[in-house]
Amino acid sequence: MTNDKSFQAMRDAMVDSQLRPSGVNDRDVIRAMASVPREEFVPEVRASVAYADRSVPLGNDRYLAPPVALGRMLVVAEPQRSDIALIVGAGTGYSAAVLARLAGPVTALESDAELAAIARPRLEGGNFDDASLIQLVEGDLTQGHPDGAPYDLILIDGAVETVPDAIADQLAEGGRLVCGIADKGLTRLAIARKRGGVVSPVAFEDSEVPVLPGFERAKAFRF
Repeated sequence: MTNDKSFQAMRDAMVDSQLRPSGVNDRDVIRAMASVPREEFVPEVRASVAYADRSVPLGNDRYLAPPVALGRMLVVAEPQRSDIALIVGAGTGYSAAVLARLAGPVTALESDAELAAIARPRLEGGNFDDASLIQLVEGDLTQGHPDGAPYDLILIDGAVETVPDAIADQLAEGGRLVCGIADKGLTRLAIARKRGGVVSPVAFEDSEVPVLPGFERAKAFRF
């Protein structure tokens, strides 16, 4: 059985062997990711691989992204304590627990009732100082959560073919949106800053970020 000391050693190794060599060197991001027990946000049978440099299956065709993917998105997003943030596809809540250590209020949106049921006690009853900053809500991921808009920062926790207008509309002018972009079998990390009402994600590096179902680009009509 893996004990707390073993998990702490895994967290330390994640920082030293995965995050820092991949350009995740922001002190606050490192501190946040090093303080969240990632093993608590995966199925118990997968706890031993919670810190592996790959996606971890959560069930229902959903995955926890590799640590480096989240770390790189947070570094480029530059979260601030004054930010009002939205996470789309919160899953079991890991990214929300990390972001709550960096930003202001965090709305964690999840559509899968089973994953939300796992996330709720970990987030709203979490044994950490920032738990009160997190609101877990259930709903259609592609529609975002307009009740909390506008958001200074939106993190789509997975790769999508397209960012729906409903989500783009909820980003504040000048706000940042980070996500994975899926295109022709490849996934890349991307960032967008809303300028003049326009949100156009620009890829900045390849990454094995898992695809988030439901965000497929509309197929062109053909005769």
